[in-house]
Formats: sequence, structure tokens, C-alpha cells
Amino acid sequence: MTDEEITHQISRLADEERRLHNAHIGEGLSTEDSQRLVSIEAQLDQCWDLLRQRRALREMGENPDQADVRDRRTVEGYLQ
Repeated sequence: MTDEEITHQISRLADEERRLHNAHIGEGLSTEDSQRLVSIEAQLDQCWDLLRQRRALREMGENPDQADVRDRRTVEGYLQ
């Protein structure tokens, strides 16, 4: 994936995340929507991590295409 494709994916996921939240204002999320939201948040974490990896590799004069999507456990375990 290119940086542009990753950024587009982040935007698409963030839009879906907002839609889910807005659709349930004042009421709880269904089990299905809650599970989808967890999945979206994990995918967003992975996309941001991949974008950061690509940028770091580029800054170091390396090929950004060497960056790999890391598994959810790794990415979600990062401290903010």
C-alpha cells in the first residue's frame, strides 16, 4: 500500500467509526456494532502504525515498501 492508499483507508475507517457513534447517540450499540467498532479501532491502529513505519523508513533513506502491517496485539499494546 502507498501512503495515499493508507491515508484513504484511515479516512474511510474514521468515517465509518463516526457513523456508528452518531447512529447510536443516546442509546447503546448493538453487539454487532460494538464488535465492528472494536475491529475498526484495531484497523485504524494498524494503518497509523504502517504509515509511521513507512515515513520512518523513508526518513532513514530506506524503502518504505519494506514496512509491514503488524498484528493487532502488537499495535494495540503500544503505550500512548
